[in-house]
Amino acid sequence: MNNSKLDFTVVLLGSDFNAYGMARSLYEKYQQPVKAYAERSLAPTRFTKIIDLTLIDGFSEDPVWIQSMLELKKEYATHSEPVILIGCGDGYAELISKHKDELEDVFVCPYVDYDLIKQLNSKENFYKLCEKFDLPYPKTKIISKADFKSNDTIEQPFGYPVALKPTNSVEWLDVHFEGRKKAFIIESEDEFNDIVKKVYTNGYTSDLILQDYIPGDDSNMRTLNAYVDKNHKVKMMCLGHPLLEDPTPSNIGNYVAILPEYNEKLYSMVQSFLENINYVGYANFDMKYDTRDNTFKLFEINLRQGRSSFFVSLNGYNLSDWVVQDYAYDSLENQDVVYANQDKSKRYLWLGLGKNVFKKYAKSNADKDFALELIKKGQYGTTFWYDKDKSFKRWLLDVWIKHNYAKNFKRYFSEK
Repeated sequence: MNNSKLDFTVVLLGSDFNAYGMARSLYEKYQQPVKAYAERSLAPTRFTKIIDLTLIDGFSEDPVWIQSMLELKKEYATHSEPVILIGCGDGYAELISKHKDELEDVFVCPYVDYDLIKQLNSKENFYKLCEKFDLPYPKTKIISKADFKSNDTIEQPFGYPVALKPTNSVEWLDVHFEGRKKAFIIESEDEFNDIVKKVYTNGYTSDLILQDYIPGDDSNMRTLNAYVDKNHKVKMMCLGHPLLEDPTPSNIGNYVAILPEYNEKLYSMVQSFLENINYVGYANFDMKYDTRDNTFKLFEINLRQGRSSFFVSLNGYNLSDWVVQDYAYDSLENQDVVYANQDKSKRYLWLGLGKNVFKKYAKSNADKDFALELIKKGQYGTTFWYDKDKSFKRWLLDVWIKHNYAKNFKRYFSEK
């Protein structure tokens, strides 16, 4: 291992696949473990040599979070090199932004100001920005708690099925009830009324987004990761074509197979938006192709790198290093934008589950055929299984993760 001191320190917040992918990307280039802090230890960061993880009870929210960070400030204040703070979840990204003024005398905080992050984190307000900047998004109706009355029905203007999701993804993390999902595809009026009632009688207070359902299976989805430098200029964009999503109710929307893709029109549209709103840092967009009018419609922006964003590093665009080059080496100002995946022969398939499950459940089409060719050529990889971090315990975890995916697909998967 290279034990020489680096010109920077990265501190990750989180212990999920996102955190492991970011740490792995850094380790691949710099050969040194990465420091991370989280509330609890999740499977992706257990038994690893590349992350030094400290657990802090209650660390996922204030007041524990800011109290802990102010203590950590004292520790990192002695560092002469830039100490870059990267949140690996919606909550951490929002907390960093909220407390930037208290932290940035010691930490580099590559996040937009809190007013903008609250605007973008709200799907309702994000769609208002889509209107302003002429970005396509699904037809939408907003439902508020005030609209809800336990004995009344809420009129909805779309035919069934319809999509229903919380506008406040951070608040939604603390809402629990039987049948809770990240997002709902609703087939009838009775089901619609039942779910709205459960949502608002189990602690959720923000608005709900009701949307015209865009037809089609997982292979119509797209995900785009971007990095915007400290001068508010986009420097990297990498588009992914999800071929399969996790069908488990609590994990709906989590991609488990991504094929890299190139789309100049999408890159141009998203770059213009990010630069017009003076964005900074990592961003991740989810969208779906609507065959009814041949457009990609935006669902949301995540103000961080995506959970499955290791597909960016896997394809040669080391995701973690962009923020290092920006703030530690100041090397991005004169660099042209990287529009990823132009060379089809160099693409790598990213998998979050076993190959056999992918082969069985991904929809048969030309993209799946190409993905299977990449598997045959060995041009594929995962976030979790890393040659430089292998051990018997991590192998057992890998087997367990793949087993759970196989079990959940057998139980929950259905054709769309």
